[in-house]
Order: sequence, then C-alpha cells, then structure tokens
Amino acid sequence: QVQLVETGGGLVQAGDSLRLSCTASGRTFSSEHTAWFRQAPGGKEREFVAGRTSGGITTKYADSVKGRFTFSRDSAKNTVHLQMNSLKPEDTAVYYCAARYDRSESYVATHSAAYDDWGQGTQVTVSS
Repeated sequence: QVQLVETGGGLVQAGDSLRLSCTASGRTFSSEHTAWFRQAPGGKEREFVAGRTSGGITTKYADSVKGRFTFSRDSAKNTVHLQMNSLKPEDTAVYYCAARYDRSESYVATHSAAYDDWGQGTQVTVSS
C-alpha cells in the first residue's frame, strides 16, 4: 500500500497560481499510475483533474484544466506536482492525490474507483 501526503493548498485570487505536491511512501511512483482529483463543495462527485502513467509516457488532463494545469514528477523525491496557473473560482475544491499499482503505459484511468490509494486532500480556494 502507498501512503500519500498532499501539500500546497491555500486561498488565492482568480488568476493566481498554486503548486500542489504529493509525496509517497511505501512504494515508488515508478510502478504507480498517479492522478489528481478534486471535489467541489456541496457534495459534488470527485472529478478527475490530471494523471500520468508510471513510466510517464501518457499524461491526461480534464478539458476544464488543459492549458492551465501541468502534472510533473520528481522521481528522486518520489513526489508528483500539480502546477495550477490562471486559477478560477470554479477551481475551488479539495484536491486529492491518488495512486494505483499499474505498469501499463496505454491509458490513464479517469474514474476515482480505479485508484486504490488516496491522500487526505488539500483545500484550494480561489476568490473572485
């Protein structure tokens, strides 16, 4: 099992940037598909934001964040990042890091049920 810890959330204004980080222990990201999900207030469903295969061949983004968010990985620190630029109020949510043991490079799962391990979440609030 992988333990995941997210950091980097906060309160920002529209147009600002934030970088979220997710550090893993228990297994390296080199054998994991990793993804970021978010859950907006009001009991909305947890939605896929971005994800990458274990070897880094395939990266996928939700349409709502394409061109604004960037997924990256620091293998030396066993950490993945989500750089979020041009933030909008609708990006306000709790952001979760997720992982699943998978060495395939063909696709990135976008449904939350596909992931086995989750972090505790970090709040991102964007004011208008």
